[in-house]
Amino acid sequence: MTPSRLHFMFLNIGHFLDHFFMLIFATVAALTLWREWGMSYGELIPYATPGFIAFGLFALPAGWLADKWSRRGMMAAFFIGVGVCSMLTSLAQTPLQMGAALFAMGVFAAIYHPVGIPLVIEGRVRTGMPIAINGVFGNLGVASAALITGFMIDNAGWRAAFIWPGIVCVGVGLAYLWFFAKTPQPAKAAKPAEKEPAKKGPEKKKSRGRSYQGVSLIRIFAIILVTTALGGMVFQSTTFALPKIFDERLGGMALSATLVGWYAFLVFALAAFAQLVVGYLLDRHSARLVFIGVAALQAVFFALMPGLHDWAALAVAFAFMLAVFGQIPINDVLLGRLTTSEWRSRAFACRYIVTFSALAASIPMIAWVHANWGFDRLFMGLAVAALLILLAVIMLPRAMPAQTQSAIAE
Repeated sequence: MTPSRLHFMFLNIGHFLDHFFMLIFATVAALTLWREWGMSYGELIPYATPGFIAFGLFALPAGWLADKWSRRGMMAAFFIGVGVCSMLTSLAQTPLQMGAALFAMGVFAAIYHPVGIPLVIEGRVRTGMPIAINGVFGNLGVASAALITGFMIDNAGWRAAFIWPGIVCVGVGLAYLWFFAKTPQPAKAAKPAEKEPAKKGPEKKKSRGRSYQGVSLIRIFAIILVTTALGGMVFQSTTFALPKIFDERLGGMALSATLVGWYAFLVFALAAFAQLVVGYLLDRHSARLVFIGVAALQAVFFALMPGLHDWAALAVAFAFMLAVFGQIPINDVLLGRLTTSEWRSRAFACRYIVTFSALAASIPMIAWVHANWGFDRLFMGLAVAALLILLAVIMLPRAMPAQTQSAIAE
């Protein structure tokens, strides 16, 4: 295996672990901890909020450090830091201790997206499929969190669900450090030479063209941020709550924590491959058209979910997760095409601050909606959010501004 392929594999494993660790608590809280600590599900899950706040808040300093210091060094810190914090989380005896430990884990977990995603697309022209493959690994992490945590709960207790994955993560970090030491970092590309100033007449036309492009870029950035915020809320609400939804909706089909974990794993794992289809389409068709189709499917299937149980609930959950996971690579591809390499980590950090701020806000929302109305009302709200995403995407320009093409060429 070439060094570049091995590095890509490390980055994919990192994405898997990032989402895996951030959702261990979701399954622990839904299936066992609320009984052990004598709290309702709605009272317990807000203690996950500090972790998701850190997940978003520390993305920007992580991206800044990666651009100024070393992206590979930050990736090593991610692996080892998350693993150690997971092991410490297993020691929590109270909800406050749990919230503090999850916050520390969120600080290190925040490193991955503004650092790992730019490394995935570094030096590539076609970025849709690499981002999609990396996204599949992230969503397999989401899926495996429910499966492995449910298995650990039934066979070794919830604390083991934090300890053993933490040991594995530290081991991957040490292997990455070894790879880092053996493989030299690629040299930074030289900045293009400055062009000769043009004559006054043509310059006026160019200025008008640049002004038009600038307006288009601002419009695209604004739409990316709006859809990122709404998409983050949709992603968090579905991935965090699905184990509890299955616990309530699947009745006799879900007789143990392991079975609930299996159903969640199957839905998440199979739906994750929607990103490969979307990545393929993004490399060959308009991102706007692909995005419109994905957002429309989200709205339809969320609207169908209220009132469903057993096999019908399982089938529709699979359908809306296809659309939720399918959206993930679209914003990353758009942002990658809009930014140059030297600013890319910071640009992705800004996007993920918005994403994970929405994730953090979703936790108390899920608790409040579940406690007062149940999950049917949550799905109605998600259908509205998907419609707002659709309206925003329709306003994307039909053609990419010329400035983005230079970013691709770089």
